[in-house]
Amino acid sequence: MELEGLLEKLKMETLQSQVDTLLEQAAKRDVGYREFLIEALRAEWQGRNLKTTEGRMRLARFPWVKTVEAFDFSFQPSIDRKVIRELSGLSFVERAENVIFLGPPGVGKTHLAIALGFKAVEAGNSALFLTIEELTTRLSRARTSNRLETVLTQLARPKLLILDELGYLPFSREEASSLFRLLARRYERGAVIITSNKGFADWGEIFSDSVLATAILDRLLHHSTTINIKGESFRLKEKRKAGMLTETGPDDRPSSEETTRDAGAQEPEDELVGERG
Repeated sequence: MELEGLLEKLKMETLQSQVDTLLEQAAKRDVGYREFLIEALRAEWQGRNLKTTEGRMRLARFPWVKTVEAFDFSFQPSIDRKVIRELSGLSFVERAENVIFLGPPGVGKTHLAIALGFKAVEAGNSALFLTIEELTTRLSRARTSNRLETVLTQLARPKLLILDELGYLPFSREEASSLFRLLARRYERGAVIITSNKGFADWGEIFSDSVLATAILDRLLHHSTTINIKGESFRLKEKRKAGMLTETGPDDRPSSEETTRDAGAQEPEDELVGERG
């Protein structure tokens, strides 16, 4: 059987597309059989790993590409870079711990949450990003169709679940109860990142039930890192640079369009999310 046929049978798609180039380079460098085999197999592994990572990225449903390296720490001196660096090591994901970013709109909470999610996926972990509005809509649909248990099981699977924008909209009693059930399922089994514009003292108001809010916080804070970001909105900074704002005042607050995720992002249908791993 010819080489091309063998590679096809073995499903080595990357190596099949690169084998001629690798052979030519090996001949020019006069490498030994063992070294060539290592290079060939490395090329195949890298190709497979890239496809797997791309698949996990699609399942994660990140709204934008954000990285820790691109974050402007000089603009938000209240953030301890060492803490972010430690979180970037992803030990919190392996230990199924939680990260909570608190702060006003526009200070970088979502950027850092997505950036940690990217690192987690690149390291081989499954992840899922949802705004709180997307989550409550998904859970509400599940309750209506008697599929709540199924959807809760699905949402418990990713090693990292990112819930963005907690606090912008109040929860109904049923929505808060469903969130509690989800967090209880993930407790000490899967990591959670939450961003919120409200301090913990205000969560009773968000959930319309102080007892339920306490139960939710109990699950979240037992194994967690809380990062309280103080400072000006990045968006206001850019407006100021452009001369659109002259001084900080009550009228300088970002609009509702600026403080929420792009309305064009579609809420996905209930579907099986990536397996933990």
